[in-house]
Amino acid sequence: MATPPSPPPPTRASCGSLLQELQELWGEIGPDELERDRMILQLEEDCLNVYRKKVEQTRKQKADLLQVMSLGEAEIEKILSALGERESFSRVGKLGGTLMEQLAKLEPVLDDLRRRRDERINEFLAVQLHIVRLQAEISGTINHGDPAAPLVDETDLSTGRLAELKTQLNELQTEKNLRLQKIDGQIKCINEMCNMMSLDLKKTLYEVHPSFVELERIKSMSISDSTLDRLAGKLHALNQEKKQRLRKLQDLGSTLIELWSLMDTPLDEQKCFDHVTSLISVSPNTVMPQGCLAHDLIEKVEVEVKRLKHLKASKMKELVLKKMTQLEEIYRSVHMHIDSDHEWRILTELIDSGRADLSELLTDMDDRIAEARDLALSRKDILEKVEKWTSATEEEGWLGEYEGDQNRYNAGRGAHINLKRAEKARVLVSKIPSLLENLTTKVNAWEKEKGMPFMYDKKRLLDSLEKYTSERQQKEEEKRRSRELKKLQEQFAAEQGAPYGAKPSPMRPLSARKPLGQSTNVNIVGGTPNSRRVTTPVSRKGGLSCGKMKDTGKTAASIPANYVSLPKDCSDNSYM
Repeated sequence: MATPPSPPPPTRASCGSLLQELQELWGEIGPDELERDRMILQLEEDCLNVYRKKVEQTRKQKADLLQVMSLGEAEIEKILSALGERESFSRVGKLGGTLMEQLAKLEPVLDDLRRRRDERINEFLAVQLHIVRLQAEISGTINHGDPAAPLVDETDLSTGRLAELKTQLNELQTEKNLRLQKIDGQIKCINEMCNMMSLDLKKTLYEVHPSFVELERIKSMSISDSTLDRLAGKLHALNQEKKQRLRKLQDLGSTLIELWSLMDTPLDEQKCFDHVTSLISVSPNTVMPQGCLAHDLIEKVEVEVKRLKHLKASKMKELVLKKMTQLEEIYRSVHMHIDSDHEWRILTELIDSGRADLSELLTDMDDRIAEARDLALSRKDILEKVEKWTSATEEEGWLGEYEGDQNRYNAGRGAHINLKRAEKARVLVSKIPSLLENLTTKVNAWEKEKGMPFMYDKKRLLDSLEKYTSERQQKEEEKRRSRELKKLQEQFAAEQGAPYGAKPSPMRPLSARKPLGQSTNVNIVGGTPNSRRVTTPVSRKGGLSCGKMKDTGKTAASIPANYVSLPKDCSDNSYM
């Protein structure tokens, strides 16, 4: 079967040819003219509507293109502003051509800016995320979980802002490094002290923060403020514990040395504790050997000290009594009185009762001995002056006895020695008033300073001085009265005496008579007569100037010692 021929391709008709064909058809059909005009008007109206619709569609397309262009340019300006770049795009200046051409040029530029913006946002996000994490580590909030992702401010993506964030990040990283260095240094110190005191380092660090001892570092080491505070507190506590243990060992070491010296402990036994005594002069900041401050070691030393103290107690009574004897010797050497019987009785009762701490008692005795030595030293100068005064008073007493001896001038063995001693004694006795005054001043000053009386043996020294002064004044008064009485006796004897002599006074013993004509000039201070030769009228002329006497020797012997012979021709008025 043959294929029918294909219809001819339709020819493109114009509006005019179609209108002509329409009129031909109308001629064949035969409508009236009004109908034809109406249909033509309708066709024209339909054509205008089609064109009008098309124009509206085209206008809308243009407006859409302009809006897209405007939005694109606005987005470009926004991105450039956020990136901090001054470059801008102008549709007239840089995007010339039709709207479609301008849009074709705008799209790649916008895509490039969007890519740069996204890259900058990611860079900001990475920096801010690192900053937030470091801040969480420093503040300690990271222990509650990873921090939330920070929001990036897309309105400011400038390189200046990024540089500020990087600076902040560097500062935080520096702060973290410093904290890590500080933690490392403190952990080293804790390690050293744990070695010295034999403590568990891991347990000690775990008490501060578990991250310090975790073998698998899933999370970084805690560097928060609270962790640093706890670490510093632990370090301080360990340091105080170290100082306390060192001080305790030093005290125990000093006690050991004291007890060794007291007990005469052999050197072999002392060497067992050399590691303890070597720490006596060690500073707390010195690095010491491992285990030197271990608790077990301290307990061992305490046991040894306790053992030695137990041995010491058996000898303590002997030491205390020895100290008491030493105290008595000090007081006795400076003429101070101490009730020895009472002191010995109290010491014996305390020691025998067992209530007293013998170490404290021994220390108290040492303090008393030191106080007694200081007191003795302050009395030394006064005691020297007391010795001088005592010596002077002894010489004064000897001089009184010497001058009362009527045979002191007799030639005999040792007479010249006594004479020289008497001369020296008179000089020494003459200094007694000034010596006594100086001594009294010093004693008063001492008593005022010490607030206690200056006791000399069992008596107060000032009372003794005052008593001596009173007795001395009484003796001087007696001497003065004796001299006055003597003068009155001599005057009475002179008035009552005969022309050739006088009877001896009943108040004067015969042994005290002096040769006739001897002067009555006597040394009142010393009480001894002047050693000079006295001549009488008898010795000069061989007899009495007023007449001869039957027995010259007998008459001379009966003349008073204070009698002075007168010439025979002397009148009564001249005698009186």
